[in-house]
This record gives sequence, C-alpha cells and structure tokens, in this order.
Amino acid sequence: MSRLQDKISIVTGGGEGIGAGIATTFAENGATVVVADINPETGQKTVDSINSNGGVAKFVQSDTSDHQSVKDMVSSVLDDYSRVDILVNNAARFVFGSVEEITIEDWNNVFAVNVIGYSNCIQEVLPSMKENGGGSIVNIASVSSFIAQPNFVPYNSSKGAVLQLTRCCAMDLAPYGVRVNAVCPGAIKTQATDRHIEHLGLDKEESYIEFGNSALLKRMGKPKEIANGVLFLASDEASYVTGEYLVIDGGSSIG
Repeated sequence: MSRLQDKISIVTGGGEGIGAGIATTFAENGATVVVADINPETGQKTVDSINSNGGVAKFVQSDTSDHQSVKDMVSSVLDDYSRVDILVNNAARFVFGSVEEITIEDWNNVFAVNVIGYSNCIQEVLPSMKENGGGSIVNIASVSSFIAQPNFVPYNSSKGAVLQLTRCCAMDLAPYGVRVNAVCPGAIKTQATDRHIEHLGLDKEESYIEFGNSALLKRMGKPKEIANGVLFLASDEASYVTGEYLVIDGGSSIG
C-alpha cells in the first residue's frame, strides 16, 4: 500500500519548486492533494501534471497571509473531502537585507506569509484534525532557521520563528494526536533560487557551483529530496516523531 493511501493533504505554495515536488510525491504515494497557491497559473500546472499521471489533485487559490482566504480554502477542502489529514506549510516570501536597510513593510511582508501564514493554516485545519483523532503538520523551515547569513535578516528571522512555532504547536497539539514537525532545506535548485540569483545580478551556473560547494556532497539539492523527507514526517512511519526538525542540506550546516 502507498504510504499516504487515502490521506487528504494540503500543500501551500504547491505551484512550483519544493511545494510542487511535495505535492507530486504525495500524490505518487496515494494522497489526495490540494495545491493551495496564490498563483493560479503555477498551481493549476502542478495539479494538471498530477492528474495526468494518475494522481488526484485539486487547485484552490489562497493567500496564506489573509486569514479569510485561508478559511475559504480549508472550507472548500472540507466541502469536497470532509477532512484534512496532512498540512504542509510551504508557501514563503523571500525578503532579504541588512537591519539598516529593511523597512517595516519588509518585516510585515515576510512575517505575514512565513510565520502568520503558517499559523493561519494550522488554526483552520485543527478542528478537522481534532475531530478525526489526529493529523500531521509539516512546516518548511530552512537551514536559515539556525545559521546566520549576511544580509538575510528578515528571512532568517522568520525561519527561526518557524522552528519555535513548530515546537510550541507540537507541545500544544500532542493531546489531540496532531504531530507537528519541520524540514530545514539547504540550497535547493528551484525557481525561487533562480529569481534570487537574478536579483543579485549573478551568473546562474556559477552560482549553482558556489552554492553546491557549500555542501559536503558538493552539489545543490533537488525538490524531490526535500519532498522525500516531508513524506516521511507526514506518514505513519513517523508516528512517534513530533516537535522535531529534519535538516536536508547535503551536510552544509555541520561545518
């Protein structure tokens, strides 16, 4: 039997990159996948790919920083499938800079999605998970949650908050059978990475090599490699795991 057979899952930011990799991997393992993304074009593209390959997926447009939008998204899922078994908080905003140059708007934007957005989604799926005796929540954090990087102040601060959100929710929700864990990716080759490289005005191929060299395995990771870790934490194979974070970075953060 597939590892997520008959599970109803929500993957936020599932339209591209790591989110699309997670959604596809979940579908390959028997889950029904709701791709919640602010971008209807990329979100529907992921859904079409899953459905054309024999999986079951649905797109729901959602802005996770808007609590009403999250309420509407989860209501749509419950109308169609009656429950939510798995939530993957993956939608992210990438805001960088030093403390001297970032603005209040920068802080509000990055925390609205990367922290409050995660909380919004958890809050809305909880009634269903409680009613059904449990569930699994996986938050996508980052190695930026626990290492310092130059001119990464708002992003790293938000990802550090994700780890604390994960631990605190794991503690509070354990009595209901809801497990809460996090995955911390390192340098992963995604569209968001490409946009960051372009923003910095760097050469893409040279940047891939440089980012890869920071890992012991001397390469960047792939979305599928993050998805496999999320799959483990979401599945019953991790039934005794909660409040933990799984680092998937090719060894880049141990030096």
